Amino acid sequence: MRISHKKRKPEPKKIFFRNEGISAPEILVLDSAGANVGVLKTGEAIRRAREEELDLVLINPKSTPPVAKIMDFGQFRYQQEKEERIKQAHQHETEVKGVRLSLRIGPHDMDIRKIQAIKFLNDGDKVKIEIILRGRETQQKPAAREVVSKFTQMVDADLPVRLDQPVEVQFNKVTAIIAKK
Repeated sequence: MRISHKKRKPEPKKIFFRNEGISAPEILVLDSAGANVGVLKTGEAIRRAREEELDLVLINPKSTPPVAKIMDFGQFRYQQEKEERIKQAHQHETEVKGVRLSLRIGPHDMDIRKIQAIKFLNDGDKVKIEIILRGRETQQKPAAREVVSKFTQMVDADLPVRLDQPVEVQFNKVTAIIAKK
């Protein structure tokens, strides 16, 4: 059985109508400086834009009357794409990474998991600390809570963290989620 992971659909690109692509009979025109010129017939507005060797771009088609601006369309499109690239570069989805411990974990293994958790936290992700209790270990839930608490204190000593989900016991699992402050 395959599990499919759905990818998020990209937002549709904004379409800007310009010059003869504008179908409204009358539009509110803004000049290249952004000053209000007034409501003009579309043909007159296009003629004014051509006189300035610029384009007439529809920027708000839903208002009454639609709003268009006289501008250099190539430069406008470049600025829009540049802003989109900057926004995409700064975008980071937070994931929940897992660190699994056990009741009988040794100090060296605990240090290795701590280093791994700190790396995840520095990447901007959250860390889910998990202990799975097997067999007779299910009777040792208080000891498991103590191991998780000790681990969060160890990580907190190196990197300030906050508990997003406090230590929680569910049948045979003890979990907690931490994130960077």
